[in-house]
Amino acid sequence: MIHPDRFFDPDPAIRKVARELHRRVVDLPLICPHGHVDPSILAENRPFPDPTDLIIIPDHYVFRMLYSQGIPLERLGISRRDGEPVETDQRKIWQTFGENFHLFLGTPTRSWLEQELAEVFGIEKTLDGETAMEIYDEIAAKLATPEYRPRELYDRFNIEVLCTTDAATDSLEHHRKIRESDWEADVRPTFRPDWAIHLIGPGWKEEIDRLSQLTSKEVSSYKDFIAALEERRAFFKSMGATATDHGVATPRTEELSAAEAEKIFARALAGNATGEDNDRFTAHMLMEMARMSVDDGLVMQIHPGSYRNHNRALYETFGKDMGSDIPTATEYTGNLLPLLNKYGNDARFTLVLFTLDESTYSRELAPLAGHYPAVRLGPPWWFQDSREGMTRFRELVTETAGIYNTAGFNDDTRAFPSIPARHDCSRRIDANFLARLVCEHVIRESEAEQMIVDLAINLAKQTYRLG
Repeated sequence: MIHPDRFFDPDPAIRKVARELHRRVVDLPLICPHGHVDPSILAENRPFPDPTDLIIIPDHYVFRMLYSQGIPLERLGISRRDGEPVETDQRKIWQTFGENFHLFLGTPTRSWLEQELAEVFGIEKTLDGETAMEIYDEIAAKLATPEYRPRELYDRFNIEVLCTTDAATDSLEHHRKIRESDWEADVRPTFRPDWAIHLIGPGWKEEIDRLSQLTSKEVSSYKDFIAALEERRAFFKSMGATATDHGVATPRTEELSAAEAEKIFARALAGNATGEDNDRFTAHMLMEMARMSVDDGLVMQIHPGSYRNHNRALYETFGKDMGSDIPTATEYTGNLLPLLNKYGNDARFTLVLFTLDESTYSRELAPLAGHYPAVRLGPPWWFQDSREGMTRFRELVTETAGIYNTAGFNDDTRAFPSIPARHDCSRRIDANFLARLVCEHVIRESEAEQMIVDLAINLAKQTYRLG
């Protein structure tokens, strides 16, 4: 069902080299420095409940496509905020999925799911309306066996390290449970303080209260706030964290005076912060996070450019992460000027930049990474995490930044069983890109043989300080 030459060029000369390059990395361990797997899955190691709960309900890549074709999220078992009933027959939901699996043709989601079904679950038939129940039963039977528990799959996937994404106020109890168990796996948290920094975001004051409780010190001023974040970063680092992550609307950076920051924070505590207060404070906090990274060595990631919850009705009914986040145009050169002028030349600092705006690859991001020692480019993210998106990324940034100013690959997924397929897709696309350069006599095959290994594992380990 899945072709051994998938993603390789039809030109036989390029395909031959691509096969050989892929062969060199196909069995290498998986380095997962950024993602959204729930650590409780690995801490508890309970059997996955059923195919629907595993593959459909948690994955917005799946249900956003079905929703776009008029299938209500209630029919897919997605819980409503108001508690109104939704479909609970998991087999019926899976049948709907199977009948509409053709909608994913040509998409990366289809490629991931087909490889997942074939290689993780040993499914030999194409999913459709006629085979849906047979495939559901086959997967369900396997999920009931010890070999398909989360830790066993983690080991089978040959994951060397997996980093989760965790709020600044997360207790990290699941990470602690993993560390204290007799299971030898490298699962690390990542410090993401977005909910504490976005002053007018939902639940901000509650997040500040949690920050006070966890640090045993009331956060009643900006100075307290900074001290609390520094304490939490130190705790995350003690639990194995090597990175922070920041989801922002724009990568705007601005350094406020301590007095200005204090005034804005006081207005926020009083419930009087404005949109401009929020934007300036977020821009300032990116500067503060960079300063802290220089001090504590945590790699800083910025994920900007998503208009969150664009479909207001869907957000009000179901909440966030319902597949309605839409990319926006994003500017980096001016927005990052204050941060890079202050920290971009510091050998202690690493900044990994992501984008949803492909127009910035060659115009801004590659020149920034090709100059500032601190900057690395994160791999194609979200809507660009695809065969074409990865290819365009390599074509647009390599001439200016090379590959050694990029951060390798990360899967950035909540869908745990899809991790091997996502890494294999990246390795195949990179093998094909390098093979073309070999056949065009831009690089030697011996150079490509080292480059493909670096792209597969070494760059991620070096960038995120995991090796």
